[in-house]
Amino acid sequence: MGYTVKELFYTLQGEGSHTGRAAVFCRFAGCNLWSGRESDRLSATCRFCDTDFIGTDGPGGGKFSSADALADAVLACWDTHARSHPERRFVVLTGGEPLLQVDAALCRSLHARGFYLAIETNGTQPLPIGPPADRIDWVCVSPKAGSTLVLSAGDELKLVFPQPGAEPERFADLPFSAFFLQPMDGPLRSEHTTSAIAYCQTHPRWRLSLQTHKLLGIP
Repeated sequence: MGYTVKELFYTLQGEGSHTGRAAVFCRFAGCNLWSGRESDRLSATCRFCDTDFIGTDGPGGGKFSSADALADAVLACWDTHARSHPERRFVVLTGGEPLLQVDAALCRSLHARGFYLAIETNGTQPLPIGPPADRIDWVCVSPKAGSTLVLSAGDELKLVFPQPGAEPERFADLPFSAFFLQPMDGPLRSEHTTSAIAYCQTHPRWRLSLQTHKLLGIP
């Protein structure tokens, strides 16, 4: 199986439980909840996405013919920037919707190169299954209103807030280790942040997640 990647870059994780951790981000092209084209936004299931995931023209992007070829590119990106500590290798598989492409073969290849694998998914697609080498290490699910949640358990549930039809109480009893509210970006971000803070204060199961990479001006 080949893989279509929008971009591959080294940065700090900006959101959720691993905020501040050095990581290679592998952004896969394509999503099942929006085409990525502005002309389709109003008819999409997910209308607030702020990510460009069309094509392969981002830094490090391209079409990779095999799991090993993509895993080698991820390792090269890490080694270009990280000066030591190979045991700290960390890759975030994101999109778009990465589970349209991520499979057991890619998980094996990345694990073989010493990476801890995290995924950021909308939760509508199944995870790779098999022995530990074939699986994702850290699963972050970000539910979207109007979609069917296939992944109802994991490590981290990160809910963009507010979303009519995807209120926090719909997910609060699911078996996740951590629950985050992330204020929806856009012209009302300040108001959304205030609302998310208030909700976290009155519902302490939830923690606030900010897009710190945007605040810091890094990718």
